[in-house]
Amino acid sequence: MKHLFLGLIFLVGLSAIAQQTTETTIIHRFKTELEKENIKSGILHVYSESRGINIQIAESKEDSISIDHPFYTASITKLFTATAIGILKDQNKLNFEDKIAQYLPDSLVNNLHVLDGKDYSKDLTIAHLLQHTSGLPDYFTDETKDGSPNIINQLLMNPNKFWSAEELIQFSKKYMTPHFVPGEGYHYTDTEYVLLALIIENVSDLALDEFFKQYIFQPLKMNSSYVNLKSSSIENKLPIVKFYASQYELSSLKSLSADWGGGGLVSTTQDLITFLKAFNNDAIVKKDTRLAMQNWVYETKGMEYGFGIRKVSVDELTDTESDLELIGHSGATASFLWYCPQSDTYICGTLNQLEASKSAMILVCDILKSITKKQ
Repeated sequence: MKHLFLGLIFLVGLSAIAQQTTETTIIHRFKTELEKENIKSGILHVYSESRGINIQIAESKEDSISIDHPFYTASITKLFTATAIGILKDQNKLNFEDKIAQYLPDSLVNNLHVLDGKDYSKDLTIAHLLQHTSGLPDYFTDETKDGSPNIINQLLMNPNKFWSAEELIQFSKKYMTPHFVPGEGYHYTDTEYVLLALIIENVSDLALDEFFKQYIFQPLKMNSSYVNLKSSSIENKLPIVKFYASQYELSSLKSLSADWGGGGLVSTTQDLITFLKAFNNDAIVKKDTRLAMQNWVYETKGMEYGFGIRKVSVDELTDTESDLELIGHSGATASFLWYCPQSDTYICGTLNQLEASKSAMILVCDILKSITKKQ
């Protein structure tokens, strides 16, 4: 019995040393990323209840920040907007395959999708919008018909302009051309998520930020989350962490109102992990709805897309042998919210730099490998 007891102590000690080594490796890897010249700040939260991991880091070269500081989540917002649609589905107020024309005014739907002289606007479904299979152009980054600046190039040109959702849709209709017939391709576009946000508002009779608050933030006690330029958090009064496009700080621009249903959420790592855990445990939408949202289509090498949610196959993405997958979403500000089912690990954070999105994805994969490698 004495030998057994000593053996157990030895094994526990080895486990603790291995975990400490893993955490040291992750922290060092993250700090290496922060040393890059264009990265001014970063936040990282790695959490696994089953593995006893809860690493939280927040550092800035300019301001004092903590893990409790909210940051701009960018396209992680799409997971929330899609979930809001799922909530309305569970309330029997709409279905994924419904035509969007049922829920939007003619002024928005008319001539929304005209390709090669044929109007497909009335064929568009909610599912098309959720999965980026509508063929609609992206008002943010697609080229315009006349070569004029798209919206992302107008953020700094007109920093005080407050964009309405209707203006964004009309801009897309006037200056851009659809890419393909609805359902016959994939093209990532924020235009769809502005339309989805408008559907949420029209069906629920609530502003998008108020819908999030009533049906997601309050039930999950996400007291640090809000929609940029539209609302404020329930409790957390800390300022948003600054984020950049190259050397240009974008966080305080009113023109960022152009990023709304597809990218306007501000939150913390704790709130975001709380949300994704609840989503995975069917505490926000029903299981059937969650599974329907994970009906994957090919996006790009190593990535597939569902209804506002993305799946990453680490082996394909990194050209390495791995059975690891990531499910969640990332954002253009190098923000990330992922869950790895194989390791039961949540990884969330941001590098607050538009130029660092690829680096953030590599960082996440490296962290996962550190956690799952054999000790």
